[in-house]
Amino acid sequence: MSFWDRIKPTTRPVSATEVELSPEKTRLNLTWEDGVKTDATAQHLRQQCPCAGCVDEWTNKRTLDPARVPADLRITQVQPVGNYALTFVFSDGHGTGIYPWKLLRDITQPQG
Repeated sequence: MSFWDRIKPTTRPVSATEVELSPEKTRLNLTWEDGVKTDATAQHLRQQCPCAGCVDEWTNKRTLDPARVPADLRITQVQPVGNYALTFVFSDGHGTGIYPWKLLRDITQPQG
């Protein structure tokens, strides 16, 4: 076993096979490798942004006030980041968050 085999995760996280924006660009719809379909509003995705401007790098405490994210926020761009994540540009100009597949799966699951 090589060094690289030891540091790789033992199981690869599930990834999305289809990524679709609603016509109004206010909702992201995902279809996953296992057939599950999930979705989230642009507002919810922005509220969960994992970037250093929204989450303190040392304490991991969210610094973005979710109440300040407008309900009518839109996703203006979706881009893949390698094979492991997506990044978004929102209508408020924010675009520095990298959303790994695992995070996207977690935050787009129905709450219940």
